[in-house]
Order: sequence, then C-alpha cells, then structure tokens
Amino acid sequence: MKRESMLIEADELLDKIEDKNIRIFDATITNDVYLQEHIPGAVYFDHERFSIPDSPYACTILPVDGLAEQIGNVGISNDSEVIVYACGMIPYAARAWWVLRYAGHDHVRVLNGGLSAWKHAGGKTEQASRRYEPAIFRARPRPEMFAGKQEVMAALEADDIAVLDVLPAASYEGAHITGSSNLSCMDLMQGMDGFLPDDQLAARLHEASPYKRIITYCGGGIAAALSAMAHVMVGQEHAAVYDGSLDEWIGEGLPMTGTGKWAIWETNE
Repeated sequence: MKRESMLIEADELLDKIEDKNIRIFDATITNDVYLQEHIPGAVYFDHERFSIPDSPYACTILPVDGLAEQIGNVGISNDSEVIVYACGMIPYAARAWWVLRYAGHDHVRVLNGGLSAWKHAGGKTEQASRRYEPAIFRARPRPEMFAGKQEVMAALEADDIAVLDVLPAASYEGAHITGSSNLSCMDLMQGMDGFLPDDQLAARLHEASPYKRIITYCGGGIAAALSAMAHVMVGQEHAAVYDGSLDEWIGEGLPMTGTGKWAIWETNE
C-alpha cells in the first residue's frame, strides 16, 4: 500500500471537510479529551466498543460478526470514506485504522499530524458531541492482520518471521518475549502525532525488510498497530499485530527475558 492510501494530510482534509460521505473519528483514548475540542463533526471512536468486553486483556478485537455490527452502529458503511485521528498520540489512530482494515474496510486513512496538524492548517474545532446515523457494514475480514499467541510461538522458531517488541529499548531490556527483537515505534514518529517520511521509515525499518512476515507487539496492541502500519507503508505486505501482546503473554506465564522491570509508555498500553 502507498502512503497516500493510508494517510491524509490536514490540507487535503480541509478541502473536503464538507463531503457528506466522510466519516471522521477522534480515536483519542479518553472521551474527556474529545469533548475538550475536536474536528467539527468528528465522532468519538471508543476503542472499548470494538474490543471483547469481558476479556482479561485490553483491546482484544471483537469476533468478526460483532465487529461488523459495531462498525455499522457508529455510522460506517462499506462505501464511507473514513478519517481517523488522535490528539497527541497517533498510535491510537493507527489502532483504529488497523481494526477497520482488518474488518475489510478499504477507504480509511489516518490524519497525519492529528489534531495539531489540523489546527496548524487553519482548521477550526468544536466541543459538541457528535454521532452518525447507523449504517450497514458487511465485513470482509483480513485475518492475517492479527496474530495469536500460538502463531507468535511458532514464529519465534522460524528464521523468516520477525517478532518485534515496539516499546522503547529500556522497556525491552526490562522484559520482553524471549526470542523477540526490539524496534521501537518511537523511532517511526514525528513527535507523537505523525509518521516520518517514507524514506526515513524505510531506513529505520531496513533491518526487518528481509523477513517474509513481521509480527509486532507492545503492551496491549496499540503501539504495535502504529509499527505495523509503518511496515506496510514501506512495502511489507505481511505485517500482523499480536493482539494480546504483553498483557496476554505475561498473563499466560509464557517465556520472558529481562531484568523483570519494564515500563509502558502510554495510558492503558
């Protein structure tokens, strides 16, 4: 996939903000931040609505039927043009993108630079809570976009699959899945709002490029989506997110390496 099909810049969104087919979602982690200010007309993307409610692990993706129902309930049809963004934390927008793409939506992009880029381009904001009328969404799932613990276990024994911890190096050194490597998502972003240009992304991801498949993980499946998106952006067609990530791996008592002290860098991640 090309960058232009995955990201939208603020100037382009400004030009088409009145398009009736656009569905804009603020995927910031808390509704309180959304209510402080958001792009006019944007609806809050509640990550919990797209996660198994009784799962012991955060952000565990819903089964396909339930996921399709929730996507339709928030007003997204298969024909909608969907724009997702976040305020100061683009990995949450990346998670929303990954979820919608996994469900089979073909017209979803992340606002590169988030709300700050929108405001810098002259875009106005509002505080009123918004919603879209429910729609019908028919799922065409892409199961290869998520990996379960069994696939991760098998991948750790394979020479042609990379299992990547995307948290900062200090966290990786503290505790990580035994046999995984570290490639921090912090090195793939401009601040916390946008992706690096493609040439810089390619340079940062060069060591992982020979692998036929990439599986990313983090604390709970958020930062992993950002890194997986970056791999796709530079031409890796077989990237997956380990949805359970460290929440599940540690919870299941699976092999870990490190000092035992690790820290996660974002709320609920």
